[in-house]
Amino acid sequence: MKKLNSVSIFFPFWNEEENIERVVNNAIPVAKEIADKWEILIIDDGSNDKTLEKANALAEENPNIRVISHMPNRGYGAALKEGFENAEYDTVVFTDGDGQFDFAEVKAFVENIGNHDIVIGYRKKRQDNLVRHILMNMLKVWDRIFFGFWFKDIDCGFKMFNRKALEEISPLRSEGAMITTEILAKAKRKKLKIKEVEVTHFPRQYGNQSGANVAVIVRAVLESLILWMDIRNKRI
Repeated sequence: MKKLNSVSIFFPFWNEEENIERVVNNAIPVAKEIADKWEILIIDDGSNDKTLEKANALAEENPNIRVISHMPNRGYGAALKEGFENAEYDTVVFTDGDGQFDFAEVKAFVENIGNHDIVIGYRKKRQDNLVRHILMNMLKVWDRIFFGFWFKDIDCGFKMFNRKALEEISPLRSEGAMITTEILAKAKRKKLKIKEVEVTHFPRQYGNQSGANVAVIVRAVLESLILWMDIRNKRI
């Protein structure tokens, strides 16, 4: 396996006190294996449990770990933007902080990022409930109609970018779940090279999902319509 010169890894967390230590500690040996220089950013999106406390403890133990926290909770997109904006190295990768991915599978992303601008994961078998499966398929159709693209798994929380790609798609405006649609819509307009890579998805062991929350869905629809209007009017 080839090795990266450097990589910024970040995880968005919101009330993941039961997952954060396992997710971060599992990533450390992988980071050492895939890159000469590395950092891990813990993005705390206004958690009201012990997530931030545990994040700070992890950072005290390892100088390669940094904590970025904001209050109050702003949303998934806001957490991703914090990660992108604070990443120091030329390759940037994130996975969700809920423990449903095996970060060691990032090696397949590393193998492909040299020939692509963005590498995105798709879940071989999505371990979510029926409602989330329905929402995922609705999102695929929505994005096909409004933005003209089709990927196997648009909202998979496992993606890698080179610095050029991040510069091309910035600034990002979505603060909620439509951040992934915005990323891919802008990447398509910029004609960036995107590679899809299969990843394993595990059932959530601890904590609660918020993606099927009505408020989250309404916010996503509104952000998507704003994005569509911006693209149609060539504002981005």
